[in-house]
Amino acid sequence: MNYRFAGGKNCQRLCEGYIEPFYCSDFKLMNASTTPVRTPAYKPGLARLAAVSIAWAFLLICLGAFTTSIGAGMAFADWPLSNGSLNPTGWLHNISMFAEHSHRLTAGVMSLITIALAAWLWRRESRAWLRKLALFAVGLVFAQAVVGGLRVLLDQWHVAMVDTSVGRLFAMLHACLAQGFLCVLVAIALASSRAWTNEKNKFSFTAGTRRLGVVCCALLFLQLAIAAVMRHSFAGLAIPTFPWSSADHGLLPPVWNFRVGLNFTHRVMAGIITVALVILTGKIWAHRTATTTVRGMAAGLMSLLSLQIFLGASVIWTARAPFFTTAHVIVGAATLATTFGLTWWMHRDSFVGPKPPAPARTQREYASA
Repeated sequence: MNYRFAGGKNCQRLCEGYIEPFYCSDFKLMNASTTPVRTPAYKPGLARLAAVSIAWAFLLICLGAFTTSIGAGMAFADWPLSNGSLNPTGWLHNISMFAEHSHRLTAGVMSLITIALAAWLWRRESRAWLRKLALFAVGLVFAQAVVGGLRVLLDQWHVAMVDTSVGRLFAMLHACLAQGFLCVLVAIALASSRAWTNEKNKFSFTAGTRRLGVVCCALLFLQLAIAAVMRHSFAGLAIPTFPWSSADHGLLPPVWNFRVGLNFTHRVMAGIITVALVILTGKIWAHRTATTTVRGMAAGLMSLLSLQIFLGASVIWTARAPFFTTAHVIVGAATLATTFGLTWWMHRDSFVGPKPPAPARTQREYASA
């Protein structure tokens, strides 16, 4: 006699000379237990991976800034390989080759971390907006890789109108995308944190404070974009004195051109941002619902701002020493990330609202209960 089994779901039983099919609920329960459940609850492993992604992004930005500071962006004329290899000859002994190839390897690991973060969120996170944000991060990291490759492959093309190469134009875009990618990772990390998912954290900032936070983020991003253009246009020492703009202690440069104007704009923006961040910090500290952690972040923002001003001055005083130039880029990114994190946190109640009411039960559901 032939007995057939349908995948563990349709079982058969021989009883007193006849075959009786029946449904095995045990198999159904087993299959249900292996299906990942999406939930908005705090996930410690996911939160740790999000924190690692931010730390790795800072390492990547650091290596990129150092590569640019020592002029090693074109240490290899090919991409995505380096001299046609993943392990080019001599890269561990030549500082320019080491800087550029380390930057490429770190970028590859960054892509893998971002993909892992997005996959984890897609399988286990019920908040659709957070899953979409993770997918956006994946798209952004791949776009960043392509832009970085174009910076190398198109460097030989010259644009006479702006007196630079197409590759350097992509290098400017590459630097700006890095800051945007960092902010996306900060948003994901905060939304995955225990404090964000804890519904007991009830607070709300005024609309004015929120708007000021958004303005500060926009000003910082614009400032970093100006800095990227300035670095790749060799305008870092267009005004070789600080805090004055001339050797005779003048506020304005004695001679003007594109590079001088770019450098001077960067300095003016620094003053505007300083005032804006001080006001934002004061508003946060004065707010009655601000937690100790938020106030601590605001205080840390002031420390970063002070350090950034010192590093900016040191870049001029040391004629763009690689250490101070790289540190200036890193602290600038940290300042943007902290400001964005505070602003994102101030908008938390826009994402963590009251739970929708449970749907009413039908008469059939009442009867079956």
